[in-house]
Amino acid sequence: MAGRAQPSGTAGSGGGAPGLLPLLLLLLSAAAIIPRGDGQNLVTEDVTVVEGDVATISCRVKNSDDSVIQLLNPNRQTIYFRDFRPLKDSRFQLVNFSNSELRVSLTNVSISDEGRYFCQLYTDPPQEIYTTITVLVPPRNLVIDIEKETAVEGEEIELNCTAMASRPATTIRWFKGNKELTGKSEVERWSDMYTVTSQLLLRVGREDDGVPVICLVDHPAVKDLQTQRYLEVMYKPQVRVSQNYPLQGLTREGEPLELTCTAFGKPQPTDMRWLRVDDEMPQHVVVSGSNLLISNLNKTDNGTYRCEASNAVGKSHADYMLFVYDPPTTIPPPTTTTTTTTTIPTTITDSRAGEEGAIRSVDHAVVGGVVAVVVFAMLCLLIILGRYFARHKGTYFTHEAKGADDAADADTAIINAEGGQNNSEEKKEYFI
Repeated sequence: MAGRAQPSGTAGSGGGAPGLLPLLLLLLSAAAIIPRGDGQNLVTEDVTVVEGDVATISCRVKNSDDSVIQLLNPNRQTIYFRDFRPLKDSRFQLVNFSNSELRVSLTNVSISDEGRYFCQLYTDPPQEIYTTITVLVPPRNLVIDIEKETAVEGEEIELNCTAMASRPATTIRWFKGNKELTGKSEVERWSDMYTVTSQLLLRVGREDDGVPVICLVDHPAVKDLQTQRYLEVMYKPQVRVSQNYPLQGLTREGEPLELTCTAFGKPQPTDMRWLRVDDEMPQHVVVSGSNLLISNLNKTDNGTYRCEASNAVGKSHADYMLFVYDPPTTIPPPTTTTTTTTTIPTTITDSRAGEEGAIRSVDHAVVGGVVAVVVFAMLCLLIILGRYFARHKGTYFTHEAKGADDAADADTAIINAEGGQNNSEEKKEYFI
């Protein structure tokens, strides 16, 4: 029950009451229901309705004894007396009538219809109870005003969202994408209506370009009422240098190098150029639009190469540091006239950090190969000398025993072999 019951001494069309009635109403104003001794009473509820919709007022009686029920408007004019409508307002229509209920609908509700409506029951003494109709008015218009249609990265811009002519005053919430932001609201009252304006200060970056800023309304008369504006943010170029060739590995002497510069900004960069930091660009470097090509690298090309791009907002750049390394070194295996083949291992490290280690490995391999060749040659020489001495020693022993082979007996053979004059002469002759 949302009303207060009041006695009434009138049974007419809602006109004036006897002189003692105001005093009686004042004394009984705090009572919600005034039951008779037999328990008969009135029941009703408050009504909240959106402007333009239908409000339904119900006057119900408990323990009815066929007493007359009537409904009065805030001006205490009778709307319905039982099932009869004295008031000439066709927006009121009878929904249900019985001994225990009088239910009336009010179509196309407006602010002027707001107020207290009275249910009266003609008993002894009479009973009265009121119900309150509250009319909600959604915002008439929801608009976002933005300080600048196009902002520059880093600027702080102001946005204002206005919800006009609502009742009660609305609550405004801000969102950037899915993130809720905090604004500052002001409320103005015009008659029975409220206009709310919320201000949002937002510092924008390049990531905000194309992101919606949403103004959303919290109001009991409406759901999901919102409007949005898309941010447009200008920002200077973002530059990137990529190496097309060689795809991986070192930049070595004699090999080509190709670089590509890419730039994105708003507005799109129109001016893009290559330069060499702290030095002149080599004459053999070919620049074609966003590409830079060096067909035959040498160590004079070492340095920092910069790609610059600019638009209406500003200028940006990206650097590429070039260091040209020595070409890879490979030592062929040695060639000999013998059937023995010596393989000299060669280690080449294809990395910038291990270049000096690769050179030291190659030097050690060369020294090892030379030592192997020298050892092999010495072995060959020793074999040849051994065979030579062995052959001459055998010839000497054969001639020295030659006289003993021709002797008739053993004694003669010993004499001939050990030093006969003739044999000695022959032996000397042989050696001579």
